[in-house]
Amino acid sequence: MSDVPDPEVVELASKVFDLARAGDADALAAYVDAGVPANLTNDRGDSLLMLAAYHGHAPAVTALAARGADPGRANDRGQTPLAGAVFKGEEAVVRALLDAGADPAAGTPSAVDTARMFGKDDLLELFGAH
Repeated sequence: MSDVPDPEVVELASKVFDLARAGDADALAAYVDAGVPANLTNDRGDSLLMLAAYHGHAPAVTALAARGADPGRANDRGQTPLAGAVFKGEEAVVRALLDAGADPAAGTPSAVDTARMFGKDDLLELFGAH
């Protein structure tokens, strides 16, 4: 058994990560439905859901979460998709993540801390409702 990854697997993973960044919800759903792990992560621990959230794609976030992607999964630096969406000012993504069960207090910094840092009082109120 080799420690060298199969180039075809690496190519497929790269394509799926690009789909997450681009927000192609239908293609992501099809790949996950066909067996790509919903919580697939890259070399920095960013999940498909993290990439979709950070790039502002609420429909992709919803599609991934509906297929078992963990909305609270932090990357290797302790950042959650919710904190990333707050940082980027993506309110639709914030709502999609909250609907999927994301915890505003999770991560370093948390979504709550990030909202405080950037004076996003509307999001702090939204977090209070969850």
